[in-house]
Amino acid sequence: MAPAPAAGQQPDPKGQLLQTVGMFVIMGIMFYFVLIRPQQKRAKEQAKLIEAIKPGDKIVTSGGIVGVVVSVKDNIVTIRSADAKMDVLKSSVAQALGRDGEVSDTK
Repeated sequence: MAPAPAAGQQPDPKGQLLQTVGMFVIMGIMFYFVLIRPQQKRAKEQAKLIEAIKPGDKIVTSGGIVGVVVSVKDNIVTIRSADAKMDVLKSSVAQALGRDGEVSDTK
């Protein structure tokens, strides 16, 4: 940080204030690039995944249920898993496996 003042001199308060503000700015920038930006990127990818869902796609829900999409409505996706037919929210779709069971490329 700043060198210690010589005997009989007091530290410059404006310099200390500028140094403190500078550290807060640097920490804010680091916070943005480490936490906020990656979260926004994941949210955009999830929104793109949800918009791309269509009947016949194989999906995995956030609860771990694997099923085939039967129909898509406003906020609800109807899936068929084994012998059961379920309605789940679009927001609960975690992954799309595509039509042949392979993970689709959403990036």
